[in-house]
This record gives sequence, structure tokens and C-alpha cells, in this order.
Amino acid sequence: MDLPGLLFLSALLAVKEAGLPVPVPGDLLVIGAGVAAARGGLPAPAVVVVLVGATVVGGIVQFALIRGPARARVLRLLGRVGIRPATVDSGAARLRSGGAPAVAVARMTPGVRIVTIASSAIAGIATSSFVLGLVVGNGVFLTGHFILGAIVGEPAIRYVSSAGTALVVVGIALAVFGAVGWWLIARRRSRGAAGGSSAAEGLAVLDWTDACCPACLALAVVVPAGGIDRA
Repeated sequence: MDLPGLLFLSALLAVKEAGLPVPVPGDLLVIGAGVAAARGGLPAPAVVVVLVGATVVGGIVQFALIRGPARARVLRLLGRVGIRPATVDSGAARLRSGGAPAVAVARMTPGVRIVTIASSAIAGIATSSFVLGLVVGNGVFLTGHFILGAIVGEPAIRYVSSAGTALVVVGIALAVFGAVGWWLIARRRSRGAAGGSSAAEGLAVLDWTDACCPACLALAVVVPAGGIDRA
């Protein structure tokens, strides 16, 4: 991976973590970075540190905004995709009692991590505890996907003749797979739950923009939706 590519990817991840709904799965971006790093360029550890740092900066920005002037606006935005204020409040209660470890675990968990920053801000968690949990959680989540890309990505695309085309094809295939997977998970979770299928589908879209690799979908199936009580 070269420096311009790393800077662009870091900026994109920071913007996503700051709360803007960029319609690109974040985990696939990191997997792509792992594939690129495996082909040479900047040292892989340096790439991981920069990417994690970018997500931490973005997360801190969102945390500060929700604790301050953007609170109402962010809650309205979450409401449009099916996350009601009561849902965020229930997650906030769990994070308030768990502190930094709870933030870290939530940020590692697909289907839960997307609302963790907002819930932490609403919970009034100390900034130091939030940042510590964010660094650990984001570090584990991103490093795992980066390693996945470095190990699995390169062998997979060797089966396609053009390397550039292969990366695009693999990325699109994983994105589609993730979208279908989150839709099915959301439908299953919505059965018998308050909020209806429309809220569940909104959550599926939001989850898809954050994590949609096969490993994330498998973990989301195993981990109950009540990881921070989303329903």
C-alpha cells in the first residue's frame, strides 16, 4: 500500500467513525488494505496503526458532538434507520455500568459496535474510559480484518486473471453477501420484536455499512441482538 492510498483510506474511515453514513462497508475497506499491504509498500504494522488512529480520531469526534451540540441531530439520524432513543438509552445503561471494558467489547462486536459511540456519549462515560475502550475495541476489530485481508485476500484473487479487476470483483461479492446476510439476520431478529420489519431493515442497512465480511456475519448470528439491547 502506498502513502496516498493510506491517507485516503484513513480519511474515509475517520469520516465514517465521526458518524457520517458513508455507504461503504468499513471492514471491507480494511480487508482491502490488508490485501494491498501484502503486495508491498508501507510496512503493515505502520498501516494498521494509522488506520486504527484514524478511526479513534473519528470516534472521538462523534463522541464529543453527541455529548454536545449534535446530540438531537444524531439521534434523529439514528431514528431514521430504526434505532430509537430508547434503544440507545438501554445500550447506554449497559455501557455506563461496564466502563472501558464494555466499550471495547461492544466495539469488537458486529451488529452492536455501530451504536456504541452514541450510547457511550449518552451514558456520560468518562472521556478517558471511552477512549481506552475505543482504542482497544477498534484495534482488535481492524487488526483482525487487516490480517484476514493479508492472509486470505491475495490467494483468493490469484484465481482471477486481472489483479485490479479481481479486487473489485471480490469486494463487490463480499458487499452483496454481507447485505443479504444482514437483511436475513434483521428479519430473524424482528420476528416477534417490537419495532417491526421496517426498523429491522433500517438496522440491517446501518450494520452493512460497518461490517459485512463472512466472519462478522457469523459472529452476529451467534451474539444475541441484546449485546447492548438494541431492540
